[in-house]
Amino acid sequence: MAATKARGLRRTGVALAALIALTAAAGCGSASDEPAKASSRPGERPSKADPPKRPEPKPKPSVSAADGGDITACADGNCEIAVSEPVTIPFKGPRGPATLSVTEVGPNTIAYTVKSGNGQSKGSVSGPGQGCITVLRSNGSGNSCGGLGDAGRPSPQPDAVVIQAATGKDGTAVLQLVSD
Repeated sequence: MAATKARGLRRTGVALAALIALTAAAGCGSASDEPAKASSRPGERPSKADPPKRPEPKPKPSVSAADGGDITACADGNCEIAVSEPVTIPFKGPRGPATLSVTEVGPNTIAYTVKSGNGQSKGSVSGPGQGCITVLRSNGSGNSCGGLGDAGRPSPQPDAVVIQAATGKDGTAVLQLVSD
């Protein structure tokens, strides 16, 4: 009887090992980062001939800016960058860390929010040659939006960061941050 019991345990162990191996094989996914495509029959894998979908390239700013599109250039509160998509830019404000978040950018359109400490300021404008100027101070901020004309680079102000956001006809905005 002991021999029969031992044979039964061996068979159970072999069956259990086979079941574990089958379960592990069924749970294995592809080594690719691409998600498997749905097929018409269960268990069918996508064809190797199907090209993987690549993400669409981000639009490149078409206007030139002193610092290109490098948001890290703004860390000290002084930069000139071109953006063509929403972006958040951390910088040193009068009361410490601050952020400029471009929430919308398009042909002749820009909208943004500046946050510093517990305060925030919003600006938005649309139309050719339009823009906004935000002056961020340790005791608050102020905005002015409208036609910029040939405003050029904003002038530095004591104990403040001046932010100028200008629209572009092709969907590229130029942001300038100036601190003293």
